[in-house]
Amino acid sequence: MAPAQRCPLCRQTFFCGRGHVYSRKHQRQLKVALERLLPQVEAARKAVRAAQVERYVPEHERWCWCLCCGCEVRKHLSHGNLTVLHGGLLGHLASPEHKKATNKFWWENKAEFQMKEKFLISPQDFARFKKSMVKSLDSYEEKEDEVIKEMAAQIREVEQSRQEMVRSVLEPQTVPDPEEGSSAPGSRKGTNSQVASTSQQPSYLDLPPAPELDWMETGQPLTFIGHQDTPGIGNIHSGATPPWMVQDEDCSSGNQQIGPSYEEFLKEKEKQKLKKLPPDRVGANFDHSSSTSAGWLPSFGRVWNNGRRWQSRHQFKTEAAARNKQQSHKGKTLMAS
Repeated sequence: MAPAQRCPLCRQTFFCGRGHVYSRKHQRQLKVALERLLPQVEAARKAVRAAQVERYVPEHERWCWCLCCGCEVRKHLSHGNLTVLHGGLLGHLASPEHKKATNKFWWENKAEFQMKEKFLISPQDFARFKKSMVKSLDSYEEKEDEVIKEMAAQIREVEQSRQEMVRSVLEPQTVPDPEEGSSAPGSRKGTNSQVASTSQQPSYLDLPPAPELDWMETGQPLTFIGHQDTPGIGNIHSGATPPWMVQDEDCSSGNQQIGPSYEEFLKEKEKQKLKKLPPDRVGANFDHSSSTSAGWLPSFGRVWNNGRRWQSRHQFKTEAAARNKQQSHKGKTLMAS
């Protein structure tokens, strides 16, 4: 009997030796596994002539399982903030280690010989991929430079427009004087000197200067009105007691107790204890404050009388039958009347 062997494709242990690889189940599992890897290899083979370079994103950190080598391989090649699509898988398929592992895998699993070339990349194709990758990197850098130049031009335009707006606001605007023609040369010099002095001080709003008022003029004397104090009511400035220190009349009239009394507290505490008990217990709705008479004991069952229990039972049945007969007789008389 052949020793036990483990098949990684079928995921089972077999004892038939080399005959397992020729079985129909093993060939079916082998075909499914190769078809699962083939689309990724074909997509990488298309990038040999035209390599694609993109900006790095976390989605580029992808791995694929190499069936021949039995290990995970990085799908894309990333460096810094750039990523070459399918660069990692192409480099692995072109390596001599992968070629050696592929030959061994094909020999052990007896796969179709025509499909082996689809999972291998020749050194000539990999060299062609390197050349196309260099061209793609150069073109990508040129595009990035053009984008940076366009952004710089936009920034310069925005900055220039902002400076022009600030300059137009800060430039002084002279207001023409209607009496300038009839004024003397000395007055012109005075106005020129005023304009020169005002031009040195930037004004953000083109408004006429506010007139300076002389409060000490004799024509506009100031009158002292005096302290406006309400008679009979003082304030903290006049030495009166602050309102937050004045006692209320309700508090001063008597010692009013704040909060519930001790008896009310005990009653509430007892209610809280009763709330914890089951609500459907016997006597839950009984009013303890109600007055009861001496005949409050129950009369049914004759449990308080002397004698045997069966006598009480028969007596209770006799009284119940008589009571029902009396009620039925009353009903018949009412119907007859």
